[in-house]
Amino acid sequence: MITAEMKSEYYQALLDKNSEYEGVFFVGVKTTGVFCRPTCPARKPKFVNCEFFDHAKQALLASFRPCQRCRPLSHPNHVSELVRLLVNAVEENPEQRWTEKDFQRLSVDASTARRQFKKRFGMTFVEYARARRMGIALKEIREGKAIIDAQLTTGYESSSGFRDAFSRIMGAAPTLLGDHHVLKASWLDTRLGPMIAIADEEALYLLEFIDRRGLEREVERLRQRTKSAIIPGSTAPIRTIERELEKYFDGKLTEFATPLFLCGSPFQRMVWEYLQTIPPGQTSSYSDVAAAIGKPSAFRAVAQANGANQIAIVIPCHRVINSNGDLGGYGGGLSRKRWLLHHEKEMQRSVQNDNRTIE
Repeated sequence: MITAEMKSEYYQALLDKNSEYEGVFFVGVKTTGVFCRPTCPARKPKFVNCEFFDHAKQALLASFRPCQRCRPLSHPNHVSELVRLLVNAVEENPEQRWTEKDFQRLSVDASTARRQFKKRFGMTFVEYARARRMGIALKEIREGKAIIDAQLTTGYESSSGFRDAFSRIMGAAPTLLGDHHVLKASWLDTRLGPMIAIADEEALYLLEFIDRRGLEREVERLRQRTKSAIIPGSTAPIRTIERELEKYFDGKLTEFATPLFLCGSPFQRMVWEYLQTIPPGQTSSYSDVAAAIGKPSAFRAVAQANGANQIAIVIPCHRVINSNGDLGGYGGGLSRKRWLLHHEKEMQRSVQNDNRTIE
C-alpha cells in the first residue's frame, strides 16, 4: 500500500526526475488521463492531480493510458533507433574511424548521436567507437602483434597519439601492458534502471546501478586493484548475470549462480560471504552480521564493508538494516532498497503458497 508519506516522497522524485525511482512507482495524471514514469520529461502536474501506483498494470486498470513521451509500457531504458543503428554500425566495422561523412551517409546528425550516447552510456559516440577500437588493439598486442601494426589498425598515424589514446582508455601505455589483465564492461537494463557489469571470462567483478554516486571512482579503484584494462564488451559471466537478473526481477529466481570475484580485504570478503547466506525476504542488522562472523564489536567495520560491496543484489547488502528497523543506507538509493526487500518478501510468500498448494 502506498502511504501518504510515500506519495510525498514519490512526488518529489517526479519533480526531480530521479532515476533511482525508475520502476519503483508509476504516476497517473488525472487531468490528462495518462500515466508516466518518474523520469518523464513532460511538464509536471500538481500533487492533487497525481495518483501513484506500484505497477503499470494498476494504472491501466484505473483507466489511465500510457504516456507517449516516456512510454511506461516499454522497457525502462528503451534503446533509440539511432543508438541501435550506430552500435550495429560499429560492430560491422569496429576498426573504422568516424568522420562527418560517415554520419551523413547514415543520415544521422553527429551532435544528436553525441547527446544520445552520452545519456545512454555516459560517453559520446566517438568515445564509444574509440574504446571499441582500442579493445581490438589490446587483443592484437596480447596475441603478439607489433604495436605499430595495432596502431595502424586503429587508424592512428602518430605513435604518440596512439599511446596517449591507449593510456587514457586502458590505464597503461601499450609498451607497458605486458600480460595486462582484461575486464569487459557491459550495460544491463533492469526493472529498477540500468546497471553496469564488469567481468573477465571467469567471474563477475562489479555490478552497480549506473547512477550510483561515486561509480566512476569505484571503477577506477577496481582497475587499479586488479591492474586491469577495462573495455566495452561481454563475457560469459556478464551474459549469465544478465539472464539471472531478468529472472530475479520477474520473481522466478532467488539464488544466483554467476561466479564472483571478491576484490576486497579478508575482513570485507568475510562480510560479503556472510551476506550471501541471509535468506531472501529476511533482514539482519549490522550488529547481527558482526556477531555472526565472530566480531561482535566490529559492527561499524561491518557497515563500512557493506557500503564497499561492488556486486549489488547478488551480494545482498540491501538485506542489512539498522538495529531499530530503519532501512539505513544503500548506494543504489533507499527507494531501490525498499523495493528489493518488498520484492523478495513477495517472492518468498509466493513460494510458500505454492508449497501449501502442493501439500
